[in-house]
Amino acid sequence: MNKTDLQALIIEKLQADLTIAKDALKASHEAATHAESKAENKYDTRGLEAAYLADGQRRRVHEIETALSRYRNLPVRSQVDEPITLGALVSLEQAGIGRWVFLGPDAAGLRVVVAEAEVQVISPRSPLGHALLGRCDGDEVEVLVDGRRQQYEIVEVR
Repeated sequence: MNKTDLQALIIEKLQADLTIAKDALKASHEAATHAESKAENKYDTRGLEAAYLADGQRRRVHEIETALSRYRNLPVRSQVDEPITLGALVSLEQAGIGRWVFLGPDAAGLRVVVAEAEVQVISPRSPLGHALLGRCDGDEVEVLVDGRRQQYEIVEVR
């Protein structure tokens, strides 16, 4: 699995998300400023609701733009025989089931398929991402999720 290809796929997916978010921002801004959104009485909140939606869409566009910038500036480096840091691609095993995670600067939860394997982006702010920082091949990490302890073995770090 090539990390350069992985980062390119993440950037591509974020770019597609940005296009959708910008279209939604435009539509919500038009709805907020349209003449039909003007309040007809003191209980009519259509315009206010449309403005809140537009503000939320504006924030989402900003979040995606920030994530794109961080991924474009994230150096691709080998993590072989080094502790896990930002940009590491990690193979984990839990109860005999394997999965790949990429410790990225942002866009946690995003999933991409590389070389027929699904990779989930996690951030250092997540419990699993935080637990992985500084660990190496063969280490075990324990994470508390919904009040239950989950144990992972680090199989491989790239």
